[in-house]
Amino acid sequence: MKIAWITDTAAFLSAQFIKDHAIHVLPLNVVFEEGALRETIDMTEQQFYEKLRTAAKHPKTSQPSFGEHVALYEQLKAEGYDCAIAVHTSAKQSGTFASATMAAEQAGFKTYPINAKIGSYPMQRMLEYGIELAAAGKSPEAIVSLIEEMVTRSELAFIPASLENLHKSGRVSGTAMFLSNLLNMKLVIAYDDEGVCNVIHKVRATKRAKKAVMEKLDAAIAKSDVKDVAIIHCNNDEEVTKWQSELEASYPAIHFMKTPLSAAVGVHAGEGTIGLAWVRE
Repeated sequence: MKIAWITDTAAFLSAQFIKDHAIHVLPLNVVFEEGALRETIDMTEQQFYEKLRTAAKHPKTSQPSFGEHVALYEQLKAEGYDCAIAVHTSAKQSGTFASATMAAEQAGFKTYPINAKIGSYPMQRMLEYGIELAAAGKSPEAIVSLIEEMVTRSELAFIPASLENLHKSGRVSGTAMFLSNLLNMKLVIAYDDEGVCNVIHKVRATKRAKKAVMEKLDAAIAKSDVKDVAIIHCNNDEEVTKWQSELEASYPAIHFMKTPLSAAVGVHAGEGTIGLAWVRE
């Protein structure tokens, strides 16, 4: 079968990966006062952070438009694809997954939407795995089932740079932000099994927050092997490079790589955010 592969910019795939695997990417939107900008299309990563620093009013985020979904499905149908498998960011964080199902019905194109229940690097791994399974001749139904099992082994935890952006986007109160800044408190936030982001630790200082994230990685390794870990970040390459050296010394059997986060994450978590993401074997 001729299968199309679809995702959204929450996965934040590299241009090379998109090209090599012919991935169709629907962009999330960052809505500034003057209007919505499509991530990776209307702005680069650096342009987004420059704009975020100087914005008079904090931006909001929105999912790809319903029309973009429908237009893509109609295009794929016209190009002779039999179906599509769409790996989308957590349905608890975005309406992209729900829109995919409705848009496919409207376009009359067979689509298998998958709720990744997460964002970033694990979504890339799901796409890689699915493409491998398709090349091996697996049916779309079998591929979807195996990717959905992979979802249960995917984890991501991050440390927002500060509570300022979370406050601006309505995620925390002004009092909580004030106390956090006063006491140098850091939050550790992680996706749960339902795809909801929850605070799992409140600690003082970034060093302790990193340790809490690493303890979560240790707990994952105790369940099954972790071969690759992405060091995720919002425009914080310098800090991530230092952390990578520390991680490689502590976990010599694991391959670590630096991976930027979507601009949509930057809106809420803030520039400087760091974390880890992985998929257990």
